[in-house]
Amino acid sequence: MPANTAFNTKKVTQMNPAFPQAVIADPFIFLSGTPGLDPATGAVVSTDFETQLRQAFANIKTILEEAGSSMPKVVKTTVFMVSGNEFAILNKVYSEFFPSNAPARNTPQVNPFPAGILVSVECIAAL
Repeated sequence: MPANTAFNTKKVTQMNPAFPQAVIADPFIFLSGTPGLDPATGAVVSTDFETQLRQAFANIKTILEEAGSSMPKVVKTTVFMVSGNEFAILNKVYSEFFPSNAPARNTPQVNPFPAGILVSVECIAAL
């Protein structure tokens, strides 16, 4: 296998053909920013932050599993939020997807994303 291998699954909408959903660099997988897009339609699932966040993590779970990893193997996340006031919701959803041994996290506030995206999550996981 090459040192770095682009990875995409058709089970999750690819944000942009210019970059992959993830890059596998054994023994890790690095996921690109993943928003809460509906896998069937490619549209933002809702205008609600919590709904978008849950879908973003569901999409991450799918990408990881398709690549041979899983949520418990995530070691680092970066959660890019348009609003800096959603930490209570973020912490609640984060603890649901990572009920034990939560990965390290960074949460910068960013300028608005296009298409009504309120949150995008990237992560690093072991394979």
